[in-house]
Amino acid sequence: MAPSQPLSRRVFLTSTVGGLAVACLEAAPAWAPPPSSDDRIQLAEPGPMLPPAPAFLLTVKGMPGDPDEISVVWTFVVNGKPPQVGLSVHHEHVAQKLLDRHREFVLNLPVVDLVEAFDRVDMNSSTVADKFELSGLTRGKAAVVDAPTVEEAPVHVECRVFHTLDVPPVRKLFLAEVVATTVLEGVCDDAGRLRVPAVPFFGMTAGSGEFYTMGQRVGHIGQTVGRSDIKY
Repeated sequence: MAPSQPLSRRVFLTSTVGGLAVACLEAAPAWAPPPSSDDRIQLAEPGPMLPPAPAFLLTVKGMPGDPDEISVVWTFVVNGKPPQVGLSVHHEHVAQKLLDRHREFVLNLPVVDLVEAFDRVDMNSSTVADKFELSGLTRGKAAVVDAPTVEEAPVHVECRVFHTLDVPPVRKLFLAEVVATTVLEGVCDDAGRLRVPAVPFFGMTAGSGEFYTMGQRVGHIGQTVGRSDIKY
């Protein structure tokens, strides 16, 4: 699945591009709030039902003699300034020991054409295999950190781990500084702001296990105080 010609990539050092909104791909019945809070239902099984969850492909160097790793893990924004992100990685993920060893990684933001490859990686995240070969994705090299990239992804967020935290029973948090962000031409405007309608990003809904593209813009951060300059 290598591109027919070299991809032109712009580099934004010490800045990050992120944030996913989720809306329905297909028409669905409109939801209306119930007339009273008495109609609220407690689910039998509690869960982190917090859509949208960013869809990222994590890439990190492999162990000596092993292939480089691609994984799907939970990720979130820690800070906008300074740019920091967090990862929640299961003990069974191959990526956990690799992050502990190398302390550098890339978050590759996929688009809808990569949904099948994304899921193939996700369903094999705890196995040792060449996931670039498995998924058909193209291995690239990060601009700043010592880690591979997924070249088909329009956004690369390059990171260095600065703190970790064990989270019982089965996970470890990695907090990382964003040291570089690179994007393909057309993904951002001249101010470095993400051009959301121009690129078919998708996200994962924690609560239904489904993938959805971005939908209609319904507002922006700071709109109630007359601000339009906030990106993170």
